[in-house]
Amino acid sequence: MFDVAVFGSLFLTLFVIMDPPGITPIFLALTAGRPAKTQRKMAFQAVAVAFGVIAVFGVLGQQILGYLHVSVPALMIAGGLLLLLIALDLLTGKTDEPTQTKDVNVALVPLGMPLLAGPGAIVSVILAVQHADTFASQLSVWSAIIAMHLVLWVAMRYSLLIIRVIKDGGVVLVTRLAGMMLSAIAVQQIINGVTQVIQGS
Repeated sequence: MFDVAVFGSLFLTLFVIMDPPGITPIFLALTAGRPAKTQRKMAFQAVAVAFGVIAVFGVLGQQILGYLHVSVPALMIAGGLLLLLIALDLLTGKTDEPTQTKDVNVALVPLGMPLLAGPGAIVSVILAVQHADTFASQLSVWSAIIAMHLVLWVAMRYSLLIIRVIKDGGVVLVTRLAGMMLSAIAVQQIINGVTQVIQGS
């Protein structure tokens, strides 16, 4: 009734792509200065958004991309450009947003998407769902997706304890570090997308 191999394969793939340890400094940088209660709420919102996006693409991914005539490389390049813009804001310290929307925006973009529910994770889920041709394998696939999002939530939720230790100066340092990491991720994603476009032409 449960395919351990399918579960393990997809879980490890998503772990590498979604990278809970790597997302921690970015999450801390983007939520710095908010009350602890708001930060915990944002951790949950980001994971919920990511799970919602991935679930939708898991069920309707091929149909959505086909209907919009959007290729996977185009999705990768768009996600990379969005991440690059956010990375530049982190590096230059321009992370302020309007008071009414900043908490929601950061939880939805970039945390929920495209950091957590990025092109890599979406494509992996679409392929895993397509190849799961039995009930047991479908159960394993969706169990892996749920388990991965629980890990992400725990990683972000309890990373907030770090802020109490590093204080304001440490948060600034983490913000710049997160900007560098995010810019590297963004550039690599754009390169991968462009490479796939060239190979496909």
